[in-house]
Amino acid sequence: FTVARVRRNILRRSSLGALFTNRSVSLLGDGASQAYGADATFAFFENVGVIGYLAKTDTPGRADKNLSYQGRFDYAADRYGVQAEHLVVEDHFIPEVGFLRRDNFRRTYTTGRFSPRPRSLDSIRQFRFEGSFDYIEAADTGSVETRQSQVGLLTEFENGDQAGINVADNYEFLVRPFTPGPGVTLPVGGYRFQDVEASYSPGAQHRLTGTLTVRAGEYFNGTIRSVGFRRARLAVTDQFSVEPSVSLNWIETPLGAFRTDLLVARTNYSFTPRMFFSGLVQYNSASNTVSNNLRLRWEYSPGSELFVVYTEDRETDPLMPDRSTELRNRGFVVKVNRLFRF
Repeated sequence: FTVARVRRNILRRSSLGALFTNRSVSLLGDGASQAYGADATFAFFENVGVIGYLAKTDTPGRADKNLSYQGRFDYAADRYGVQAEHLVVEDHFIPEVGFLRRDNFRRTYTTGRFSPRPRSLDSIRQFRFEGSFDYIEAADTGSVETRQSQVGLLTEFENGDQAGINVADNYEFLVRPFTPGPGVTLPVGGYRFQDVEASYSPGAQHRLTGTLTVRAGEYFNGTIRSVGFRRARLAVTDQFSVEPSVSLNWIETPLGAFRTDLLVARTNYSFTPRMFFSGLVQYNSASNTVSNNLRLRWEYSPGSELFVVYTEDRETDPLMPDRSTELRNRGFVVKVNRLFRF
């Protein structure tokens, strides 16, 4: 059984990543842990979709609070769009051979879109006005951890290029001290801050595509200025492509100023339409870490896949002349999916 959560939203900027788990058995000391799940997808007419899943894990010593479930409604017409979602991941839900970026939370998310196509402006293909509200609380206590409201405007030109602006009102509650940079530690408590981001994306007809962003505003109890280039793709050949990503952030707080850099490079190579390799290398200056993820995917039968994944995470030492690294974790996973049609 497989449970998968896919996130798609042009406005969303904060980090709530995908939830991905599967039927697995893995050793944890004296015992084994297991994960079970079922999901369903329903499509009505051309623009209405409903998805949901229910998953449970059994881990030695953690007999309760081990559920995760989600329900989502989508209406995605050309002129109007609506999405509503509710997602829960309990504290002891541990997917083991899977990926879980955040746990012990209950999330409610809604977004609405109005996207007219102006007939009087020859150079503009479509406007997209969108607003969203994201509410995350602890699953066990119900205390608010994250609250974000956003409004944005995206303009798509006739040549495929896009330009947009987005304004966000954020609230974050830190349950433990947070150290975003050297010498700066934010104390426990609630923080409300606002920021604005402008973006520009060249059309798909260009050899290099991606989204250039400029952001300014508040950051917890300080300010932030950042530039970035994300979701980039450079087609070297028909089979080989490179996807670079860069984020540079200048942050000032009452406790000090610092800069953080995030550099990501992904390469993709397609052997056949059903087999491809992708490799990702990431450097994060805030944590002084270098990580990589190598993945081979083979769809040996329609809907049935084989994955071979290798991951590694290393901590760099900025004080050493050769910036030597120390291994923090390493993983090797082989996963097989088989689709049965009834």
